[in-house]
Amino acid sequence: MKRLNWKWLVAGLLVLLLATGVLRALSARKAQQATLAAASVQKAQALAELAATDVVKAETRELAQGLPISGSLKAVNSAVVKARVAGELQGLAVREGDTVKAGQVIARVDSTEYAARLKQAQQQAGSAKAQIDIAQRQWANNKALVDQGFISKSALDTSFSTLSGAESTHRAALAAVDVARKSVDDTVLRAPISGVVSQRLAQPGERVAIDGRVVEIVDLSRLELEATLSAADSVAVRVGQDAALQIEGSGRPIAAKVVRINPSAQAGSRSVLAYLAVSDATGLRQGLFAQGTVATGAASGVAVPVSAVRTDKPAPYVQVVEQDKVAHRPVQTGARGEAGKEMWVAVQGLQAGAVVIKGHVGPLREGTAVKFTGMGGQAQGPAPRP
Repeated sequence: MKRLNWKWLVAGLLVLLLATGVLRALSARKAQQATLAAASVQKAQALAELAATDVVKAETRELAQGLPISGSLKAVNSAVVKARVAGELQGLAVREGDTVKAGQVIARVDSTEYAARLKQAQQQAGSAKAQIDIAQRQWANNKALVDQGFISKSALDTSFSTLSGAESTHRAALAAVDVARKSVDDTVLRAPISGVVSQRLAQPGERVAIDGRVVEIVDLSRLELEATLSAADSVAVRVGQDAALQIEGSGRPIAAKVVRINPSAQAGSRSVLAYLAVSDATGLRQGLFAQGTVATGAASGVAVPVSAVRTDKPAPYVQVVEQDKVAHRPVQTGARGEAGKEMWVAVQGLQAGAVVIKGHVGPLREGTAVKFTGMGGQAQGPAPRP
């Protein structure tokens, strides 16, 4: 029995020793793999290959500073044709998109009633003129009788008053004729400006009221952007400043200029409206959304692309290539502005001519060796230390 116990004890020891050996082998293998991985990472970090498009030279640039703006395009000249008299609308043939000329007849309002009123006023004016003739003869007769001493002067004064009243009545009747004639003229609706019909707001045969809207006309030859500015931004905007706009649906940039600034802030929002005249309105439409930048000034200095300035350290810095190695140079950023088609920022702490690694490359360890590919050697000579 004791011999059997000893056999089990020896077997257990052997199993324990075998398991310990296996664990040690696995640990050694993991350590070897970790060492190889670290060596591979170190080797990869020890050399960075850059192309010509991965670097840029810091240089003195003129930075155009601007203020972003947005808004909708509006026609400088637009008009709504309204009915000046009430009645049945007739002859309305224009529709949205039709071109009209200033003075062109757009529609008519049934003029039967207004023509009858004009005729009535003319008849009343004729009757008033007849009363003048009667009063004129009466006054002339009385004057002759007074001169002969047959009647008193008071009778002459009475006839003169009658004549003056008849003349006043006639003048009032003539004014009524003018009013009636204007009503007849108002039955013809004409386009006040040349342009394109943007809305037809009534239909033929419909009865329209006074000031009833019939059609809207816009002149697309002159468009402007109505931009909403905050109170702080409006201080930097001046009449005459240039702007570059991107119009919804149009791939070409559009030049514009600030032509007016509303002197009053909007109630509630405290925003200020600025109006920018579009230089070329060809193919544009009222209501299209536009956005762009108003040039408010310019700044000069050593600058780099904004994306090249890194902020993953307590202080901003740029990655530069010096003596074929990566170096980190802390900088102080200044004014920003457009240079070409890219946004640049002025920096202090970096000399002009420094070879700066662009932002899309990502962070590189300081001291990493740099090799330029496809450039026949080093892209730039060693940049001087600032």
